[in-house]
Amino acid sequence: MQNSLLAKYSGAVPRYTSYPTAPHFYEGIDCGKYAQWLGELGAGQDISLYLHIPYCDRLCWFCACHTKHTLKYEPIAAYLKSLKREIARVGGLVSRDAKVSAVHFGGGSPTMVAPEDMVDLMKALRDAFAFGDNVEISVEMDPNDLDAPRYDALAAIGMTRASLGVQDFNPKVQKTINRIQTFEQTKSVVDAVRARGVHSVNCDILYGLPYQTLETLETTVRDIISLSPDRIALFGYAHVPWMKKHQTMIPEDALPGIEERFQQMTRAADMLVEAGYEPIGIDHFARPDDRLAIAARHGKLRRNFQGYTDDAAEALIGLGASSIGQLPQGYVQNMPATGEYERLADADGLTVVRGIELSEDDRLRAHVIEQIMCRFGFSFNGVRSLYPQVGEVVIAEAREFCARNSDGICEIVNDDFRLTEAGKPFARSVAAVFDSYLANGKGRHSVAV
Repeated sequence: MQNSLLAKYSGAVPRYTSYPTAPHFYEGIDCGKYAQWLGELGAGQDISLYLHIPYCDRLCWFCACHTKHTLKYEPIAAYLKSLKREIARVGGLVSRDAKVSAVHFGGGSPTMVAPEDMVDLMKALRDAFAFGDNVEISVEMDPNDLDAPRYDALAAIGMTRASLGVQDFNPKVQKTINRIQTFEQTKSVVDAVRARGVHSVNCDILYGLPYQTLETLETTVRDIISLSPDRIALFGYAHVPWMKKHQTMIPEDALPGIEERFQQMTRAADMLVEAGYEPIGIDHFARPDDRLAIAARHGKLRRNFQGYTDDAAEALIGLGASSIGQLPQGYVQNMPATGEYERLADADGLTVVRGIELSEDDRLRAHVIEQIMCRFGFSFNGVRSLYPQVGEVVIAEAREFCARNSDGICEIVNDDFRLTEAGKPFARSVAAVFDSYLANGKGRHSVAV
């Protein structure tokens, strides 16, 4: 039965960190529209900031992020000047009555930024935006970049969460994906940030990597558990060489098949649960006292471009090349090409080149898809209450899907649409049922398992 479900529901679908998804953004949303949307943020609204640092001193073959390789600091220094111009311009459009509740530094490798520049970057943010109390500040970290001055700089900016990509500790797997990072290096980072007061550590593990086996993955999971991270993300490697040409460096015949990927996923998940972690959505795990686990238990789990989050901010402002922003009115994306981004930032400060304004149907489907991804179902009464004009359309689609589905992956109980235990691994595929853009889209996606 499991193999037949895999064959049927493991096709290529979006990861649904947004809806509508990025391939459906269009050029009609420009800097003028963005400026208007920013100006409409006001009192009582929390905002979250995401800063993209699109540079790495090594290029990992598995990576699907917008980044480029450099061994020189000059391009980074030039980029930071433009980034600070964007920060000042965007911050000047946002009311001081809207408060920053979270800041996330992503990449690329944010830890490539020089210590004094990291402190200066945080100062630019605090000068441009009004910060609330107890702001969460998270940073994606590469152990190969770090030294004592960088640790001290991260402590100085108030980092509260450290995020480390581990992938797999097996040397053969690491060599094949060009990501050499020992367990000892990783442990040293965890120890160093905790010694400086960081209260939360997140580790990312990948399954489905070249030459990865159940045995190598089990070893990696045991090693990660020994570090006692507060959160663990268990992602399936997304092989998208048509989008990221460097992934052609990975031998496709070394990649595990779909059945082996599923076995790796379920075995790793079982190990994490046995170690006391609570499953969060489709691919996250957290200690019971972690804010993410608490949000999940109280029905407050969210999903955005950083994945699963307890961040309740109504707006996520993306800063830097290729960054995507999520505002109440819709989505925007900055210029992806770094050189052109710098030109636009230096000229006007705003660099948005595309986006999408949400219709009422978009909002309805975004709600339903987020509910499926976060809680494996949605309430019909909740939909009717939030979207009285259009909600019955999706409710009818849910009833029809359950009626014609003979695989036992979903059910309707007490006017709620729910995935069964058999259906939960295929939440992305079920969410795609409610995606009105997918059939006509040009985007290509990774497999759902």
